[in-house]
Amino acid sequence: MNLKNKVILITGASSGIGEAVAKKFADEGALLALAARRKDMIDKIAQQLELKTRVAAYKCDVTNLDEVRNVYRQIKVDCGKVDIAFLNSGVSFRSGIKEFDSVKAKQTFDTNVMGLINFIEVLLPDFISEKNGVIVGVSSLADSRGFPKSGFYCASKAAASIFLESLRIELKPYNVKVITVRPGFVKTPMTDKNEFFMPFLMEPEKAADIIVKEIKKEKSRIQFPLAISLAVRLLRIIPDSLFEYLASREPIPRK
Repeated sequence: MNLKNKVILITGASSGIGEAVAKKFADEGALLALAARRKDMIDKIAQQLELKTRVAAYKCDVTNLDEVRNVYRQIKVDCGKVDIAFLNSGVSFRSGIKEFDSVKAKQTFDTNVMGLINFIEVLLPDFISEKNGVIVGVSSLADSRGFPKSGFYCASKAAASIFLESLRIELKPYNVKVITVRPGFVKTPMTDKNEFFMPFLMEPEKAADIIVKEIKKEKSRIQFPLAISLAVRLLRIIPDSLFEYLASREPIPRK
Protein backbone atom coordinates (compact mmCIF):
# COMPACT_ATOMS: atom_id res chain seq x y z
CA MET A 1 0.00 0.00 0.00
CA ASN A 2 1.41 3.34 -1.06
CA LEU A 3 0.53 5.99 1.53
CA LYS A 4 1.59 9.02 -0.51
CA ASN A 5 -1.32 11.48 -0.87
CA LYS A 6 -3.68 9.18 1.04
CA VAL A 7 -6.02 11.08 3.34
CA ILE A 8 -5.57 9.53 6.78
CA LEU A 9 -7.83 10.29 9.72
CA ILE A 10 -6.19 9.73 13.11
CA THR A 11 -8.17 9.83 16.35
CA GLY A 12 -6.41 10.21 19.68
CA ALA A 13 -3.72 12.10 17.77
CA SER A 14 -2.63 14.42 20.58
CA SER A 15 -0.10 12.08 22.24
CA GLY A 16 1.34 8.57 22.44
CA ILE A 17 0.82 6.19 19.54
CA GLY A 18 -1.51 8.60 17.71
CA GLU A 19 1.03 11.40 17.67
CA ALA A 20 3.91 9.09 16.73
CA VAL A 21 1.92 7.46 13.91
CA ALA A 22 0.91 10.88 12.57
CA LYS A 23 4.59 11.80 12.21
CA LYS A 24 5.36 8.53 10.40
CA PHE A 25 2.43 8.98 8.04
CA ALA A 26 3.65 12.52 7.32
CA ASP A 27 7.06 11.12 6.41
CA GLU A 28 5.26 8.83 3.92
CA GLY A 29 3.64 11.84 2.25
CA ALA A 30 0.13 11.18 3.50
CA LEU A 31 -2.40 13.99 4.05
CA LEU A 32 -3.56 14.09 7.65
CA ALA A 33 -6.79 14.82 9.49
CA LEU A 34 -5.95 14.81 13.21
CA ALA A 35 -8.72 14.50 15.80
CA ALA A 36 -8.54 14.66 19.59
CA ARG A 37 -10.32 16.19 22.55
CA ARG A 38 -7.36 18.48 23.29
CA LYS A 39 -7.43 20.89 20.37
CA ASP A 40 -4.48 22.96 21.62
CA MET A 41 -2.22 19.89 21.57
CA ILE A 42 -3.17 18.69 18.08
CA ASP A 43 -2.84 22.25 16.78
CA LYS A 44 0.81 22.22 17.92
CA ILE A 45 1.40 18.82 16.29
CA ALA A 46 -0.28 20.01 13.09
CA GLN A 47 1.95 23.08 12.97
CA GLN A 48 5.05 20.87 13.21
CA LEU A 49 3.85 18.49 10.50
CA GLU A 50 2.74 21.21 8.09
CA LEU A 51 6.40 21.50 7.09
CA LYS A 52 6.10 17.99 5.60
CA THR A 53 2.52 17.63 4.40
CA ARG A 54 -1.00 19.05 4.49
CA VAL A 55 -2.58 18.73 7.92
CA ALA A 56 -5.96 19.64 9.38
CA ALA A 57 -6.80 19.43 13.09
CA TYR A 58 -10.22 18.90 14.65
CA LYS A 59 -11.50 18.90 18.21
CA CYS A 60 -13.52 15.73 18.62
CA ASP A 61 -14.85 13.69 21.52
CA VAL A 62 -15.23 10.23 19.98
CA THR A 63 -17.88 9.30 22.56
CA ASN A 64 -20.22 11.98 21.18
CA LEU A 65 -21.82 10.67 17.97
CA ASP A 66 -23.14 14.09 16.91
CA GLU A 67 -19.66 15.57 17.27
CA VAL A 68 -18.17 12.67 15.31
CA ARG A 69 -20.69 13.23 12.50
CA ASN A 70 -19.94 16.96 12.37
CA VAL A 71 -16.17 16.41 12.32
CA TYR A 72 -16.44 13.80 9.56
CA ARG A 73 -18.54 16.14 7.44
CA GLN A 74 -15.94 18.88 7.90
CA ILE A 75 -13.09 16.51 7.03
CA LYS A 76 -14.83 15.69 3.74
CA VAL A 77 -15.22 19.42 3.02
CA ASP A 78 -11.55 20.09 3.83
CA CYS A 79 -9.93 16.94 2.45
CA GLY A 80 -12.46 15.51 0.00
CA LYS A 81 -12.58 12.05 1.57
CA VAL A 82 -10.90 9.67 4.00
CA ASP A 83 -8.82 6.80 2.60
CA ILE A 84 -7.57 5.34 5.89
CA ALA A 85 -9.09 5.75 9.35
CA PHE A 86 -6.62 5.11 12.17
CA LEU A 87 -8.95 4.82 15.18
CA ASN A 88 -6.74 5.08 18.20
CA SER A 89 -8.59 6.92 20.99
CA GLY A 90 -8.36 5.05 24.27
CA VAL A 91 -8.48 5.40 28.05
CA SER A 92 -7.56 3.16 30.96
CA PHE A 93 -8.30 3.24 34.69
CA ARG A 94 -7.20 0.98 37.51
CA SER A 95 -10.28 -1.06 38.29
CA GLY A 96 -9.54 -3.22 41.30
CA ILE A 97 -12.29 -4.05 43.76
CA LYS A 98 -11.17 -1.31 46.14
CA GLU A 99 -11.30 1.30 43.37
CA PHE A 100 -14.40 -0.17 41.70
CA ASP A 101 -16.31 2.58 39.95
CA SER A 102 -19.00 2.06 37.32
CA VAL A 103 -18.46 5.61 36.06
CA LYS A 104 -14.91 4.64 35.08
CA ALA A 105 -16.24 1.50 33.44
CA LYS A 106 -18.63 3.57 31.34
CA GLN A 107 -15.87 6.02 30.36
CA THR A 108 -13.65 3.10 29.35
CA PHE A 109 -16.26 1.40 27.17
CA ASP A 110 -17.58 4.68 25.75
CA THR A 111 -14.09 5.59 24.50
CA ASN A 112 -12.48 2.25 23.71
CA VAL A 113 -15.51 0.57 22.14
CA MET A 114 -18.22 3.11 21.29
CA GLY A 115 -15.62 5.67 20.16
CA LEU A 116 -14.45 3.12 17.61
CA ILE A 117 -17.99 2.24 16.58
CA ASN A 118 -19.11 5.88 16.29
CA PHE A 119 -16.45 6.71 13.71
CA ILE A 120 -17.01 3.47 11.83
CA GLU A 121 -20.72 4.29 11.59
CA VAL A 122 -20.01 7.53 9.72
CA LEU A 123 -17.25 6.02 7.57
CA LEU A 124 -19.04 2.87 6.38
CA PRO A 125 -21.56 4.36 3.92
CA ASP A 126 -18.78 6.05 1.92
CA PHE A 127 -16.35 3.12 2.14
CA ILE A 128 -19.01 0.63 1.06
CA SER A 129 -20.35 2.74 -1.80
CA GLU A 130 -16.84 3.42 -3.11
CA LYS A 131 -15.72 -0.17 -2.43
CA ASN A 132 -12.51 1.22 -1.04
CA GLY A 133 -11.06 2.21 2.31
CA VAL A 134 -9.04 0.99 5.27
CA ILE A 135 -10.15 0.90 8.91
CA VAL A 136 -7.33 0.50 11.43
CA GLY A 137 -8.57 -0.13 14.95
CA VAL A 138 -6.13 0.01 17.86
CA SER A 139 -6.87 -2.68 20.44
CA SER A 140 -4.32 -4.28 22.80
CA LEU A 141 -2.68 -7.57 23.68
CA ALA A 142 -4.53 -7.10 26.97
CA ASP A 143 -7.63 -8.35 25.14
CA SER A 144 -6.50 -11.94 25.74
CA ARG A 145 -7.57 -12.48 29.39
CA GLY A 146 -8.97 -10.70 32.42
CA PHE A 147 -5.90 -9.34 34.17
CA PRO A 148 -6.36 -8.20 37.80
CA LYS A 149 -7.21 -4.52 38.33
CA SER A 150 -7.52 -4.07 34.56
CA GLY A 151 -10.92 -5.66 34.09
CA PHE A 152 -12.60 -2.66 32.45
CA TYR A 153 -9.69 -2.11 30.08
CA CYS A 154 -9.21 -5.78 29.16
CA ALA A 155 -12.92 -6.29 28.58
CA SER A 156 -13.19 -3.16 26.42
CA LYS A 157 -10.24 -4.20 24.28
CA ALA A 158 -11.60 -7.75 23.93
CA ALA A 159 -14.87 -6.23 22.71
CA ALA A 160 -12.98 -4.02 20.25
CA SER A 161 -10.93 -6.92 18.86
CA ILE A 162 -13.95 -9.18 18.40
CA PHE A 163 -15.95 -6.39 16.76
CA LEU A 164 -13.12 -5.63 14.32
CA GLU A 165 -12.82 -9.31 13.45
CA SER A 166 -16.53 -9.50 12.64
CA LEU A 167 -16.31 -6.29 10.61
CA ARG A 168 -13.33 -7.61 8.64
CA ILE A 169 -15.34 -10.60 7.44
CA GLU A 170 -18.40 -8.56 6.47
CA LEU A 171 -16.47 -5.87 4.61
CA LYS A 172 -14.25 -8.17 2.58
CA PRO A 173 -16.72 -8.36 -0.37
CA TYR A 174 -16.69 -4.55 -0.50
CA ASN A 175 -12.89 -4.30 -0.75
CA VAL A 176 -12.76 -2.45 2.58
CA LYS A 177 -9.83 -3.61 4.67
CA VAL A 178 -9.99 -3.87 8.46
CA ILE A 179 -6.72 -4.00 10.38
CA THR A 180 -6.50 -4.76 14.11
CA VAL A 181 -3.49 -3.35 15.96
CA ARG A 182 -2.67 -5.13 19.24
CA PRO A 183 0.32 -3.49 20.94
CA GLY A 184 1.97 -4.62 24.14
CA PHE A 185 3.25 -1.99 26.56
CA VAL A 186 3.97 1.32 24.84
CA LYS A 187 5.25 4.33 26.77
CA THR A 188 2.36 6.80 26.66
CA PRO A 189 0.62 9.11 29.15
CA MET A 190 -1.78 6.21 29.77
CA THR A 191 0.91 3.65 30.69
CA ASP A 192 2.92 6.24 32.63
CA LYS A 193 0.30 5.82 35.39
CA ASN A 194 1.04 2.09 35.79
CA GLU A 195 2.84 1.19 39.00
CA PHE A 196 3.81 -2.33 37.96
CA PHE A 197 6.72 -3.55 35.86
CA MET A 198 5.93 -3.53 32.13
CA PRO A 199 8.13 -5.98 30.20
CA PHE A 200 9.40 -4.93 26.78
CA LEU A 201 8.09 -1.38 27.28
CA MET A 202 8.40 0.30 23.88
CA GLU A 203 8.80 3.92 22.88
CA PRO A 204 5.87 5.20 20.78
CA GLU A 205 8.17 6.01 17.87
CA LYS A 206 9.28 2.37 17.61
CA ALA A 207 5.67 1.20 17.88
CA ALA A 208 4.70 3.62 15.11
CA ASP A 209 7.49 2.28 12.89
CA ILE A 210 6.11 -1.24 13.25
CA ILE A 211 2.50 -0.18 12.74
CA VAL A 212 3.09 1.90 9.60
CA LYS A 213 5.36 -0.77 8.08
CA GLU A 214 2.71 -3.46 8.60
CA ILE A 215 -0.13 -1.26 7.35
CA LYS A 216 1.82 -0.77 4.12
CA LYS A 217 1.99 -4.58 3.86
CA GLU A 218 -1.79 -4.67 4.38
CA LYS A 219 -1.55 -7.06 7.31
CA SER A 220 -4.94 -7.85 8.85
CA ARG A 221 -3.49 -8.13 12.35
CA ILE A 222 -0.53 -6.23 13.73
CA GLN A 223 0.69 -7.40 17.14
CA PHE A 224 3.93 -6.69 18.94
CA PRO A 225 6.37 -7.19 20.57
CA LEU A 226 6.81 -10.84 19.59
CA ALA A 227 7.67 -12.05 23.10
CA ILE A 228 4.47 -10.70 24.66
CA SER A 229 2.41 -11.75 21.67
CA LEU A 230 3.59 -15.33 22.14
CA ALA A 231 3.05 -15.11 25.91
CA VAL A 232 -0.59 -14.03 25.58
CA ARG A 233 -1.23 -16.82 23.07
CA LEU A 234 0.01 -19.24 25.71
CA LEU A 235 -2.14 -17.61 28.38
CA ARG A 236 -5.21 -18.15 26.21
CA ILE A 237 -4.74 -21.91 26.07
CA ILE A 238 -3.51 -22.74 29.58
CA PRO A 239 -6.14 -24.01 32.05
CA ASP A 240 -8.18 -21.28 33.69
CA SER A 241 -7.09 -22.41 37.14
CA LEU A 242 -3.42 -22.02 36.21
CA PHE A 243 -4.01 -18.56 34.74
CA GLU A 244 -5.88 -17.47 37.86
CA TYR A 245 -3.06 -18.75 40.09
CA LEU A 246 -0.39 -16.92 38.06
CA ALA A 247 -2.43 -13.74 37.80
CA SER A 248 -3.14 -13.63 41.53
CA ARG A 249 0.55 -13.36 42.43
CA GLU A 250 1.84 -9.96 43.46
CA PRO A 251 3.02 -7.95 40.43
CA ILE A 252 6.65 -6.83 40.25
CA PRO A 253 6.78 -3.15 41.29
CA ARG A 254 7.85 -0.67 38.67
CA LYS A 255 11.34 0.68 39.22
